[in-house]
Amino acid sequence: MSPPEPARAGGAEVLLRCSGLTRRWGGLVAVDDVSLAFERGQVHAVIGTNGAGKSTLINMLAGEIEASAGRVELMGQDVTRWSQPRRARGGLGRSYQRTNIYPSFTVLENCRLAAQAATPRPWHWWQPAARCQASLAAAHAAARRAGLEGVLGRPAGLLSHGGKRQLEIAMCLATAPQVLLLDEPLAGMGAEETERMLELLAELRPGHAILLVEHDMDAVFRIADRITVMVNGSVIASDAPQAVRASAEVQAAYLGGH
Repeated sequence: MSPPEPARAGGAEVLLRCSGLTRRWGGLVAVDDVSLAFERGQVHAVIGTNGAGKSTLINMLAGEIEASAGRVELMGQDVTRWSQPRRARGGLGRSYQRTNIYPSFTVLENCRLAAQAATPRPWHWWQPAARCQASLAAAHAAARRAGLEGVLGRPAGLLSHGGKRQLEIAMCLATAPQVLLLDEPLAGMGAEETERMLELLAELRPGHAILLVEHDMDAVFRIADRITVMVNGSVIASDAPQAVRASAEVQAAYLGGH
């Protein structure tokens, strides 16, 4: 039986959708009845102050935190009860606020390990993993897309901060995701590194649905096709950047005079 086709909304291909997503810890509601759709070819930014529920939302979408209520669909399939590894194998990749790489391994080895984890081959137990041609090909392709082909042999820990962020995205790409969940990929970057990352996101946009959680508002309004604003776990606006910027409620709650 073939998997369901991704849903379409107004002609757009919806790769990831959540409906009524809620997370409670006792009396605390961290995410409250959130319904969003993430489409191929769009960068969908989620913004809000610290504690607004952004990271909890992204963790629920990734399968790292169980939802108290609601539903998550990936590529048209209900994945609400799927584990994080299963969602990753189903086409969902993510990065973290803190860089999640193997610093003593080379750039290529980091990408190869990510590719290998996405497509384990236990029946090839006699073959050294480092010689798996499929994993190596995926690793090379991912590093090239992320602009790291010139530093494949460099230990990951010696990369610049921006280079480590690029590597983390390359490791995501090595798993062949359809959806990218990027949690503050621009944090701590200088102007040149930020520019390089925005160029990478623009290049990745056509083939992916990208959820971007970010505090750099200049970057968000440059790259995002749609912006969702969260306050106290709830969505107060979700629209095109121009409409969000003009919203009096958003200005009062988050943007201020931006």
